[in-house]
Amino acid sequence: MKINFTTKLFGAIAGALLLSTSANAACGKITVADMNWASASLMANVDKAMLEAMGCEIELVAGSTMPTFTSMNETGQPDVAPEIWANAMADLVDSAVGAGRLHIGNIAPMSGLGEGWWVLPATLDAHPELTSAEAILARPDLFPDKEDPSMGAFHGCPAGWGCQLSNQALYDAFDMEAKGWKLIDPGSAAGLDGSIAKASESGDNWFGYYWNPTSLVGKFDMQAIDMGSYAGDDNWVGCVALASTGCEPSSWINSRVNTLLSDNMYYNGPSEAMKYFKARTWPGSVMNQMLVWMEDTGGTGADASVEFLSSHGDVWKAWVSADVAASVEASL
Repeated sequence: MKINFTTKLFGAIAGALLLSTSANAACGKITVADMNWASASLMANVDKAMLEAMGCEIELVAGSTMPTFTSMNETGQPDVAPEIWANAMADLVDSAVGAGRLHIGNIAPMSGLGEGWWVLPATLDAHPELTSAEAILARPDLFPDKEDPSMGAFHGCPAGWGCQLSNQALYDAFDMEAKGWKLIDPGSAAGLDGSIAKASESGDNWFGYYWNPTSLVGKFDMQAIDMGSYAGDDNWVGCVALASTGCEPSSWINSRVNTLLSDNMYYNGPSEAMKYFKARTWPGSVMNQMLVWMEDTGGTGADASVEFLSSHGDVWKAWVSADVAASVEASL
């Protein structure tokens, strides 16, 4: 009986190893772009954990937006780009997808993302009516400029950033100077962040441009305001983005962010992986929490992936099967 049990045990182990080897062979080696900003690095490391649980051999490779896209389009590598901000190259992405060279694994891998105009929550607590650009622009007195308190301060982008042009055009389009506003150049990213932190700590009102997801939006619970309707691509691309005069007032253009897959991943990866990528939509609030955690702890994308997988099972377990989820948990 003992010999028979041992034989069965070895047989079961061998069978499990064979299944694992077969799954690994079917998936093979997959490269995932570990891109050079925090949210994308976190996403890449979570993708790594999930795909490894499906039997893939994963290599993370350094990446950034245009070089990663170009490499995928021309060479088919890397196999996965978790977070491609595609607005500036939408035609190129659409052409590659249309030709079948690349595939969209997820058309919107995060919720609540984008650019626009923001205020601090304390402002809305004291003035709950200030939820729209129209309402705020009527009250420059609540956001006095430090150098000229008779004018309201609107914090734009540092010189040299693309969003500087858009904010300049919108400042003109909304006729903000005539309404008593100054467009403030913060000088640098640190200057922009510092103005928000200082206002929050001192209890002052702050109004200006920012983007999401970011640790700063999460840390200070910044609130996006309603900029009104979007006035169309022709107005944005042909006028606002060029800092031209005479543009129509508009909300910010929608930020297009995609997860891109290579042919190898799309056709040879596990079917479970395709379901995962399709389901894998990060709540913006959770991503911001993780970005705050990374900033406060100095954690890398790999560190943050462990923290996320350990603390937010309610989010990621909905993306995969119970078997994959159990394997991921066992690896932590």
